[in-house]
Amino acid sequence: MLSPPDTSKTMKLERYNSYIRKVNSTKLLNASSKLLFRATLLIALILVFLFTFNYPPLSSSENNTNHHFHTRTNFLSSAFGGGAAWEKQVRHSSTPRRPNGMSVLVTGAAGFVGSHCSLALKKRGDGVLGLDNFNSYYDPSLKRARQALLKQHQIFIVEGDLNDAPLLSKLFDVVPFTHILHLAAQAGVRYAMQNPQSYISSNIAGFVNLLEVAKTAKPQPAIVWASSSSVYGLNTENPFSELHRTDQPASLYAATKKAGEEIAHTYNHIYGLSLTGLRFFTVYGPWGRPDMAYFFFTKDILQGKNIDVYQTKDGKEVARDFTYIDDIVKGCIGALDTAEKSTGSGGKKKGPAQLRIYNLGNTSPVAVGKLVGILEGLLSTKAKKHVIKMPANGDVPYTHANVTLAFKDFGYKPTTDLASGLRKFVKWYVGYYGIQPRVKKDIHDSA
Repeated sequence: MLSPPDTSKTMKLERYNSYIRKVNSTKLLNASSKLLFRATLLIALILVFLFTFNYPPLSSSENNTNHHFHTRTNFLSSAFGGGAAWEKQVRHSSTPRRPNGMSVLVTGAAGFVGSHCSLALKKRGDGVLGLDNFNSYYDPSLKRARQALLKQHQIFIVEGDLNDAPLLSKLFDVVPFTHILHLAAQAGVRYAMQNPQSYISSNIAGFVNLLEVAKTAKPQPAIVWASSSSVYGLNTENPFSELHRTDQPASLYAATKKAGEEIAHTYNHIYGLSLTGLRFFTVYGPWGRPDMAYFFFTKDILQGKNIDVYQTKDGKEVARDFTYIDDIVKGCIGALDTAEKSTGSGGKKKGPAQLRIYNLGNTSPVAVGKLVGILEGLLSTKAKKHVIKMPANGDVPYTHANVTLAFKDFGYKPTTDLASGLRKFVKWYVGYYGIQPRVKKDIHDSA
């Protein structure tokens, strides 16, 4: 009888093949898992980068908007800060057209004061290059309109941020600026309670960044920069003098401007930078800032909305030393013309340098109620006034400039009274916004 066939070898071979298949399957699974993990990790990193770039950490909605904007601006401006065509624009705009003319970098050139000063400098033959980040603190379309106006006069504005050090360094590599007119800042007293970090970033960090670049420039430029009448804070002596104390700021905005004055002193002392600070008193006029009372009063009066008119806690009217834009421009140019050269070179001081601070105001405080009355007459419309006590938002009840020092040093003398200045503002306002209200006809006919 035949014995059954020996299948042990066949079974062993099948078990071996099964084992090999399992091993290969496991290896394939492991390899696939690793590949999938690496692909997933790569995609996650890309998404995190994109999310971080486009959506910075949330604090407040406004802060988020500003941070998002500045992040994109810094990235784009650094990337754009080069190229033959770009450098040609920068050089052409900043080249003076008159003998011994200045070459001025104007920061905040698309702003209210910045645009007016840029036009005035260019008109007399100085070279002007603007720098502005076009942030959304107020309607950017107004800044773009100012930019278009400057472009008509061959003034180029570089779109970038003060905190973009590579961009600033690039500008100084391309142009040997003789002067800086530093007007870029986060403005507004009340907004500081909503977004305090924007004031630190612009008014302190941005100012320091500009000074850091300026100190190493060859030659070092002379710098004129905008402080503020807000530095007088809780001071009760009137009119405000440069000799009065400024160590009691009533708002964060005022505190950052005061910090700027101390920072200016430091860079003057250590690096020999020539620095002149200008304390502006409530500037108004055509192409002005929509966050200022005269501007939104005009808008609300025309739209039939209520306007809040503040009184002090003891029932007195709030008053301001309203200063027309043309007078401020004359003060800025006077400061530039009398600014002495910086004494440092390559970041090293070689001798004492000029350090100055001046008030630029109108010297005639006017109650806010009277301002409203003038606007009512010009607009031929009665305001719906809501008189309330001044809230604790950093505003001060009264400002009054003593400009004796500015007159003595560069002949500063304001010449425009509030009624005349508001007439010019209203004419611009109704023209710019295309409004056809019951505005006095002579507004349209006057210069």
